[in-house]
Amino acid sequence: MIRDELLDAVRDAMATLGVEPLPPAVVVERPANREHGDWSTNAALVCQKIAARNPRELGQALADVLSADPPPHVESLDIAGPGFVNFRLASTWLYDVLAAVITEGQDGYGRLDLGQGKRVNVEFVSANPTGPLHAGHGRWAAYGDSLCRILARCGYVPHAETYINDRGVQIQRLGESLAARKAGQEPPTEDHYMGDYIAEWAQEMPDGVDPAEWGMQRALDDQRQALAAMHVAFDTWSSERASVEAGHLESALQRLRDGGFVYEQDGATWLRTTDFGDDKDRVLIKSDGDATYLLPDIGYHENKYERGDLIIDVLGADHHGYVARMRAALQALGHAPEDYEAIIGQNVTLMRDGAEVRLSKRAGTMIEVRDLVDEVGPDVARFAYLLQSIDTSQTIDIDVLKAEASENPVYYVQYAHARVHSIGRMAAERGIDRVPFDQIDLGTLVHERELELLRQLSTLPETVESACRDRAPQKITTWVRELAAAFHGFYRDCPILRTDVAPELQQARLWLVEASRIGLAIGLDLLGVDAPEEM
Repeated sequence: MIRDELLDAVRDAMATLGVEPLPPAVVVERPANREHGDWSTNAALVCQKIAARNPRELGQALADVLSADPPPHVESLDIAGPGFVNFRLASTWLYDVLAAVITEGQDGYGRLDLGQGKRVNVEFVSANPTGPLHAGHGRWAAYGDSLCRILARCGYVPHAETYINDRGVQIQRLGESLAARKAGQEPPTEDHYMGDYIAEWAQEMPDGVDPAEWGMQRALDDQRQALAAMHVAFDTWSSERASVEAGHLESALQRLRDGGFVYEQDGATWLRTTDFGDDKDRVLIKSDGDATYLLPDIGYHENKYERGDLIIDVLGADHHGYVARMRAALQALGHAPEDYEAIIGQNVTLMRDGAEVRLSKRAGTMIEVRDLVDEVGPDVARFAYLLQSIDTSQTIDIDVLKAEASENPVYYVQYAHARVHSIGRMAAERGIDRVPFDQIDLGTLVHERELELLRQLSTLPETVESACRDRAPQKITTWVRELAAAFHGFYRDCPILRTDVAPELQQARLWLVEASRIGLAIGLDLLGVDAPEEM
């Protein structure tokens, strides 16, 4: 939209000054300080060496050329700092924003083609099937699902996947814990599972079944139900056992051998991960003949490329060392470094009754995802998880979420959406219909609250783009909160259905309300949060 038009004008003006083509670093962006104008370009600073001119002098020359034939909507230009050129625009550019929102609608506005159909496999949650999901897993669930939604809006084809570690010793310990509890005994060692759910499941467990197999399936059923309660679904639940049985481990190992990346030392089989930047080589098969966890993981990841051209792993805070060795292994298998991404999330601290709640299945001290959802609802839970960047530690006070539910930010946003629909219902009751959009007088929208609402709507496409590139759903959370604030301010200060509002202004404001509905609906959908029509 306007950013592209301004960048084209800057490109043409710099060509006039003999500077072409423009380096990719030249941008047109919004100044951090609104007082500096509506848009700004760094062209003079980036091109000073190419042009062999002082950047402020070059900036003035650029401003002179642009002023002689101003781009659409530009009222004035000025030079700031070492050579930034600032554009001050007439409010007419915001009318184009309103037209774009209405024309493109909920399906099209803020929809980009960054991915051009590229398949992206996003693995998240991947909790061991040894018990219910605790509330810390909920953060990964909300994040991964929202990331998939953002990727899809940006032209990628996401594939949501979770990994079932169903062949490790922890499954056996789960079975032993259930069997002991069913027999009225305590689990044999502190390494076994002590949670209240063990006692409950032990009573459910039929006689004559394999406790490990039954317990694992019981855990998976529970996890599926909890995720469904959060509106999270996976395209694939991948089993480690099935991956090994399918030969993925042996296939990957043979390919690594054939590539010369495997060697034997001290009775163990090693992978030359140092060839690809890892700090040391990694053991694939121990001297006792057992594979380390890395080898089946490599086989699994190699198979994931059948479901995605780009692999994104959303990992826990203790997985920093894992990333380098997995990327090295995949490079050894012939994949480009950029075809594997790992996002390291930080832990969630839950508070209840003023004390921290430990999230441990084994110790039995945890709050389950389903408990949190039951207490505050899926929308509050998801929105709370998505308020912060995944790479920052997060503290969630359950008592505060419950006690201040009416002031929770998600309700503030949802109420804005519901208020839009209430305006529509009141208008219908009064027999007021919106006239066709091309018949309204946009020039009647001059109130600062109206213009601020349009400015906020104008930032959606770039916010979606930034959230996608940075893998940062919290940017959508921030944006939708700011849009809701702008709408509530507009609603308070700009009457719509009052009898003293001129018909032309009333119609323009009704369409502005509709544009707000579109923006709110898009933002909430990207977060996986409901957009209610009534509250």
